[in-house]
Amino acid sequence: MANGKFIAYFRVSTQKQGASGLGLDAQKEAVSRFLNGGEWELVAEFQEVETGKGSDALAKRPQLKSALAACRKKGATLIIAKLDRLARNVHFVSGLMESKVKFVACDMPEANELTIHIMAAFAEHEAKRISQRTKDALAVAKSRGVVLGRAGADNLRPNVEARQKVADDYAEKLRSLFDGMKARGLSQRGMMAELNRIGVPAPKGGSWLLAQVQRVIKRLEPVTA
Repeated sequence: MANGKFIAYFRVSTQKQGASGLGLDAQKEAVSRFLNGGEWELVAEFQEVETGKGSDALAKRPQLKSALAACRKKGATLIIAKLDRLARNVHFVSGLMESKVKFVACDMPEANELTIHIMAAFAEHEAKRISQRTKDALAVAKSRGVVLGRAGADNLRPNVEARQKVADDYAEKLRSLFDGMKARGLSQRGMMAELNRIGVPAPKGGSWLLAQVQRVIKRLEPVTA
């Protein structure tokens, strides 16, 4: 149950998303659910549309800087919908923690600073791996004679195979975790809830959906002749 003063910070990473409102409504809904009940006061809201890239991410976020200043002035806690709304950059999150402003992420309200640091490091690592996998898949496709940027049946199959290889590799890394959940007798919906609870990122990032759990289970099934 939330108590005290809070200042909300909402962020989308492109001008297109900011103009359409996509993503912002979901963030505001998450904050509203978190603050439901208790004795709390939402002192202010700050909204930003920008990119999270770059080593000096805070300098690119004037609204976040203003939100942090307001938190220090009002003795309030910064509240965000999800940790990745701030940055997939462990140095940035570390700097935020060093600013001495308390903050809470609605998707991980029970997390302490160490947990958040670890999760940020994992998110940054995963973002780099996704980038590298994309480059590797493009290089493989090119070596197979795919003309990058050209549509058509000749190019479709190698691209599909490359994406399937990435998906298979990701599923295999989760095999022991899924085996453990099966051994505990968790249903597919129970597995989805558990993955989201412990903060394992879904194949495309964000929270797990039931269909994604089902696809991973299918990929991990033994191949029969």
